Amino acid sequence: MIHTDSHQPTFGGNAGMSSQYLEVRGLTVSFDGFKANTDVNLTLMQGDLRFLIGPNGAGKTTLIDAITGLVPATGSVTKSGVELLGKKVHKIARLGVGRTFQTASIFEQLSVLQNLDIAAGAGRSVMTMLRKRKTVSAEIEEALETIGLTAERDKPAGILAHGQKQWLEIGMLLVQNADVLLLDEPVAGMSHEEREETGELLRRIGGERTVVVVEHDMDFMRAFATSVTVLAGGRILSEGTVAEVQADPKVQEVYLGTAAAGEELDQVAEAGDATPRGESNA
Repeated sequence: MIHTDSHQPTFGGNAGMSSQYLEVRGLTVSFDGFKANTDVNLTLMQGDLRFLIGPNGAGKTTLIDAITGLVPATGSVTKSGVELLGKKVHKIARLGVGRTFQTASIFEQLSVLQNLDIAAGAGRSVMTMLRKRKTVSAEIEEALETIGLTAERDKPAGILAHGQKQWLEIGMLLVQNADVLLLDEPVAGMSHEEREETGELLRRIGGERTVVVVEHDMDFMRAFATSVTVLAGGRILSEGTVAEVQADPKVQEVYLGTAAAGEELDQVAEAGDATPRGESNA
């Protein structure tokens, strides 16, 4: 069953006895002697909409690649106490850890509905899933409503707008019952309106899931993050609320030293006194 809306994401998560969490300890990823990530420690709680930011080459995508089994790593990654490191990609996915890519991984020739049906249909034959069905499961109906694609359900996925393709990919994770979602730059290339709708989608699904967003868009981060982790040189540089991270001199120094400084640091500096949406001044 797809859960939405019962809780809004909040700093520290909606912790409870049944809460899911992802714990990363001492994670190190090396490529031919080069360390892309070094001794990364993270605790990601259900209900905390965590944004992962940092300059290009900071190791953000590599980190989620390691969590999902796409690259080998040392250290430990546990999902609610179950070790993930060393497991195959498909086994990690079956444990409820899903990820999106910068380019949406969807079946463009198939309809929106068929994409969701295939994602939900592990164990059923391809021919069974492709056959036009008279009824649609409640789970898929709910996913369509959650991602805002009910009206597009019978359209080929390939003709969807850029933002809609990203929402469909998120919907495909929802129908697989993923409760840890790792999203790699989900709003890259989107219009302002699509970014806003994506942020609201993350709020709808983030209250009862562990959602991590790798992002370069500082405005989007300030508007929707409940917590932020900053990576630099493969290590964690800073962590906290949006306001805490923006005020951290180490973060400002790192962004001043990057090619992205002109745009990103200006945004960080300008927002120094701003209160992010959803946060108090307390």
